[in-house]
Amino acid sequence: MKDQEQLKRDAAAAAFEYVRRRLDDGTVLGIGTGSTANRFIDLLAPLRARIGATVASSDASAQRLRAHGIPVLDLNVVDGVDIYVDGADEANEARQLIKGGGAALTREKIVAAVAREFVCIADESKLVRVLGRFPLPVEVIPMARSHVARKLVELGGNPVYRQGVLTDNGNIILDVHDLMLAEPLAMESAINDIVGVVANGIFAHRPADRLLLAGQNGVREL
Repeated sequence: MKDQEQLKRDAAAAAFEYVRRRLDDGTVLGIGTGSTANRFIDLLAPLRARIGATVASSDASAQRLRAHGIPVLDLNVVDGVDIYVDGADEANEARQLIKGGGAALTREKIVAAVAREFVCIADESKLVRVLGRFPLPVEVIPMARSHVARKLVELGGNPVYRQGVLTDNGNIILDVHDLMLAEPLAMESAINDIVGVVANGIFAHRPADRLLLAGQNGVREL
């Protein structure tokens, strides 16, 4: 039986093959953050001469790309992102996601927003009927932590401060437990409307275009 590490590698390999068939000299790839995205980055090394540029959603991913000799540019100097590849902490059948376990959710949302195509890679255990089993990360301006936490409680959640973590933007993370997301679109908007919230980890208004799920019998696509 394949373990989770192998499933991550299978999902990354499927994304690699999908991207490889679509690469041309000017392709700009968006690269996500996390363990599954790292597997994808490692596979890209042989294609570095064919990749026009990459845009990374975190400093850690940028460093890993550069270590492979793959060019990384600031999003502000490219016209757009052709394909964005990233993982997810949870996904539903509508390809709506929870992301942010690696604390890069705001930059991930920005790259996803400008990408022409968003390809999400995960193992099949991440597919759920209703989002919310995984605690929802919310990036918050530090001085607003208590205020935002109270508002999240009003929405039905149980926010927990992620101790010792600062995002690449210099903010903090609240992980919201017990928040079942029967209406992800509405909840994404409601949390974003709280003063002091930078972004939350619900990717419903901008879901994945393709969801590649690795399982014991191969990789299937939603």
